[in-house]
Amino acid sequence: MKIYFAPLEGITGYIFRNAFNEIYGNVDKFFSPFISPSENCPLTPRERKDIDPENNKGINLVPQILTCRSDHFIEAAKELRDMGYKEINLNLGCPSGTVCAKGKGAGFLLDTSSLSTFLDEIYSYCGSEGIKVSVKTRLGYNDPEEFHALMDIFNAFPVSELIIHPRIRTDFYKGEIRKESFAYALENAKCPLVYNGNIFSEKDYSDLSDFFHCRLDPVMLGRGLVSDPSLSDKLKGISSETDFPKLRRLHDTLYHEYQKVMSPDINVLYKMRELWTYWQVLFEGKERDIKRLLKAKKYKEYEEAAYHILAGGKD
Repeated sequence: MKIYFAPLEGITGYIFRNAFNEIYGNVDKFFSPFISPSENCPLTPRERKDIDPENNKGINLVPQILTCRSDHFIEAAKELRDMGYKEINLNLGCPSGTVCAKGKGAGFLLDTSSLSTFLDEIYSYCGSEGIKVSVKTRLGYNDPEEFHALMDIFNAFPVSELIIHPRIRTDFYKGEIRKESFAYALENAKCPLVYNGNIFSEKDYSDLSDFFHCRLDPVMLGRGLVSDPSLSDKLKGISSETDFPKLRRLHDTLYHEYQKVMSPDINVLYKMRELWTYWQVLFEGKERDIKRLLKAKKYKEYEEAAYHILAGGKD
């Protein structure tokens, strides 16, 4: 079974990827938080640092691009090619209001004519350079029925993998996933499919596989894999339990690595707090300690709360 790690802006950068890969592993592809190329700037210094192969040794990383302009995509693709990348992912799924207002991410799904032209131009270039382009998409912007026309568009191009989050843009990440639309993709897609969305446990995966009458493979995990970093082990049958000693190692590695590159102290704590908004689901009965941790403004306060939680695991 192949598992892909979805990009989460502000969380799954190279420091996180390296720590996760070393401590947990069992992820077949990591996708970078999106690169947003602009006029005369295909990659910012920060984006370049995040995807620099020297910062991602031993990691199968796929850079993700967010744009609605083919010339910007192609210029970024040239830079990525020169860095040694042979696969790029196109983001057509980001539901952010500021992103969609610019016609990017899920906002691009509204203009199917421009999207077709865009895909024709980027696949023409990337095909000539031997670069594979996968697509991460939602079902549409306002209505899941939009997906039928989008599927016809994707079928017209050599999409290396179509990663589908079965929600429309206006769903954001709330409510039930729209299973019937992914079932439509299973019946009609001409390219390999990857399922993404609402897998937080082995049961979630099993229920979805039962619904679709097939073993979903590959799957892309994002929030579920951050919340329980052992989830990839569980789905691959390597372990059936959350590995709390590994989680402690992941916490410590990230905490100390962020301290090396960030200042002042509060910025490191903001970073760790964000991770704990995911990890807290693993620590039932520790709500008071987690609340104290999320309010910590000094390393000492944070460490007292964090290590008290980590020492106990589940009550």
